Amino acid sequence: MAAQNLKHALFCAVITLIISYPILGFNLVAHGIDVTLTGAQASTIVMVFLAASVVFLFQLFRDHIMATLKSIPNPLPESQKAPMAENKRAKIESWVITGIVVLALFWPFFVSRGSVDLATLVLIYIMLALGLNVVVGLAGLLDLGYVAFYAVGAYTFALLSEYYGISFWMALPIGAMLAALFGLVLGFPVLRLRGDYLAIVTLGFGEIIRILLNNWTSLTGGPNGIGGIPEPTLFGMEFGRRVKEEGNVSFHETFGIAYSGEDKVIFLYLIALMLAVFTALIIRRFMRMPVGRAWEALREDEIAARSLGLNRTAVKLTAFTIGAFFAGFAGTVFASKQGFISPESFVFLESAIVLAIVVLGGMGSQLGVILAAIAVTILPELAREFSEYRMLIFGAAMVLMMVWRPQGLLPMRRIHIELNKQE
Repeated sequence: MAAQNLKHALFCAVITLIISYPILGFNLVAHGIDVTLTGAQASTIVMVFLAASVVFLFQLFRDHIMATLKSIPNPLPESQKAPMAENKRAKIESWVITGIVVLALFWPFFVSRGSVDLATLVLIYIMLALGLNVVVGLAGLLDLGYVAFYAVGAYTFALLSEYYGISFWMALPIGAMLAALFGLVLGFPVLRLRGDYLAIVTLGFGEIIRILLNNWTSLTGGPNGIGGIPEPTLFGMEFGRRVKEEGNVSFHETFGIAYSGEDKVIFLYLIALMLAVFTALIIRRFMRMPVGRAWEALREDEIAARSLGLNRTAVKLTAFTIGAFFAGFAGTVFASKQGFISPESFVFLESAIVLAIVVLGGMGSQLGVILAAIAVTILPELAREFSEYRMLIFGAAMVLMMVWRPQGLLPMRRIHIELNKQE
């Protein structure tokens, strides 16, 4: 056994060197039109070999290390109490979410503009995570290309605004429905796929959309992206210093107040808050409907669900379509917030972050997903001095989460019925 562990540890260390040294151990230096290959700094090479040594030691003593980690007291211990009654749990959850919403309504008027802008981004991620929670958390379908629907919503608004002058409020439902259509189209090829195969196909779909946006320069602008995306208006009132569209009026002149750049930031934040609440309420309603129970049945055991007469095709298609619909919502708000979008805004990392939010929060749990989205978005901003190590810290947190609490921060709990044993 010891010899086998030693061979496995050596193999992992060598693989680490093979992968990391060509990437970190060399530098490409440009001299005019020529590019030369030079060696990296000594400290970088030392770090590469140190990483290989850490991998070797971890694999060699993996059993002891994992046993030690599991023996550490769980900071989030499992509750031994029976699951709360469904109606009582729903009522408590509703009161908590209502309190958060009421606090969120008044909060932006007492904080800085940067804080409100960050909160808008948090709400966008909440919409994305709630939508993906339908696909992954409720239906159990691993989707690694969710960012594609996000991009569809954003580019729909940008293109409609640029070529046809369509406003934010008209583009919002159009972008969501077009993203839902893409979700429906994606659902058909993957009806018979599960697990890793489904993940690979959805990952490919996300990359196809990104590459299409990157290369269709005549329509999307390619790598240059699309700029000048308008901000939402309030009954024809614009929040800028000067009116851009004919027939519109300015917000500050209408109400006779001094112009403030914070007004448009707060207004966009309130729109994002309204859409996030709308997303949570609609999905919550779906969860209580037969279609929500069908998603959960499909997640737990597809064969048993089919034997009960559930239409697997319809259940999967509804999950993909509804999840994509709310990603389109988030994409439209994101495009309006940024004012500029490009294919680089919709890379695979975005899908990975949203999926991590769903897993960390607890698959199927709305409140858990909301709290995880807040944590994952805000914590990196609070520790900017460690921005270079963001992904390393993020990965370590995921590993520790899987060791101590694999079901997530606030897992979804259902009442279980146990039959008495017949003696």
